[in-house]
Amino acid sequence: MNCNELQEAKHAPKYLVRRPKALQWFHHSELQKESEEERQAGRFELFLDLLYVAIVANFADELAETANGQALAVYFLIYAPAYHIWSDLREIMNSYYTDDLVQRFVILWVMALLILYANNAPHVEEIGALRTTVAAYMIARFSTAMVFLITSFASYHHRTQARLMCGSMLVGLLLCIPLYLDDVSLRAKAANVAVVIFWNEFSWAVTLSPWLKRKLRLTYSTAVDIAHEIDRMGAFFIIILGEFVYSVVVGNPAGIGLTQGYGKAVCTLVIAFSLNWLYVSGDGSLEAVHPIRRSAWTAFAFFLLHLPLSASFLIGGHLCAVSVAADEFEDGQRWLLGGGLGVGTFCLWLYGMLYHCKDEACMVMPKSLRIGVRLVVSVVLVVLPETHDHLDTAEFMAVLAALFAFMLVWETAGGMTKDFHLFEPWEGRHPPKAPASEEEAGIR
Repeated sequence: MNCNELQEAKHAPKYLVRRPKALQWFHHSELQKESEEERQAGRFELFLDLLYVAIVANFADELAETANGQALAVYFLIYAPAYHIWSDLREIMNSYYTDDLVQRFVILWVMALLILYANNAPHVEEIGALRTTVAAYMIARFSTAMVFLITSFASYHHRTQARLMCGSMLVGLLLCIPLYLDDVSLRAKAANVAVVIFWNEFSWAVTLSPWLKRKLRLTYSTAVDIAHEIDRMGAFFIIILGEFVYSVVVGNPAGIGLTQGYGKAVCTLVIAFSLNWLYVSGDGSLEAVHPIRRSAWTAFAFFLLHLPLSASFLIGGHLCAVSVAADEFEDGQRWLLGGGLGVGTFCLWLYGMLYHCKDEACMVMPKSLRIGVRLVVSVVLVVLPETHDHLDTAEFMAVLAALFAFMLVWETAGGMTKDFHLFEPWEGRHPPKAPASEEEAGIR
């Protein structure tokens, strides 16, 4: 059931502003839900994702133009706060999806601030752009913090943790104040942003952790809708993969006909297709327990892992696309390409390890061997720019595509059962023969 339908089934449509109601919660460690119907991403959540397609493309493009260590640091320091705003809205929608007038305007308001943020963030070396970026970020997160606070009065199920979430977010905003000061150096400001990012990740994990629930002895505590969370995280990963394929078409970088650029575009497509396959397959087993369902700690690891996972593949994906129109990589681009894909693939290995395989005994390969190739390929990708710096863009992309294709074939073969067959028999292709009495009736 769509979130819109879920809420329409529970509220009279005459209300423009609805009381936020918890959709799922724990009561004495027992999971309870407002509805047993499976939720999907709402239309306005998907509309929000459209803006992030442009935001991440803008950040990656700025990094590709100035491929050095300073640009990489700026990229991560501006990408993580934008990701945190998306995570705020994901948490709100997961816990209180009312889809009313107020919530829709909150999404519009935050999206307007994100446009301001995204246009100024790549130029944070200038004090004016930095102040505008910080202001847009602070207002956006203050807005989402107020949503958590207000909903804590409207519904008791998440009250304590919603208020703690609001408080920790406000503390994070106070930590941003030194960024406005002229006498604070850029290096110190970068360290300050890193502290803010760490605080946001740490405070989120602590606020929603089982440890805090036990310490506070909460009768009612927050819970996630697993299907919705998996859906949202998968959607964000698709946004990142969109960076691979978007730029290989826009502007016709491959040229006319069967050009070398077209070959590099196909290599980029193969890499993105392989990553999507591997992400969807999890650890490659036929029957596995998702990290969110496995335990609280694997669930937190799953969510926290998506920040470096997405940031790394965004870099690699954009530079894969850049290679389509380029004969040679510029200084630093080759390293960013190999490093981005390598770190992302390492995160993808950790992601697979978070799953619990339930059918290991009947698989062709055990889990460690099956997805261990991700770890090997990640190391190869990181060192490849140094060991193969003589390759042009076409040769380099061919090597990358071959590595990901090999990884995909290896895991697919290792994920088969020991009694697998190449083809399923084509039985039941024809309709069953009718009894003689029915045939005679048909003739008459």
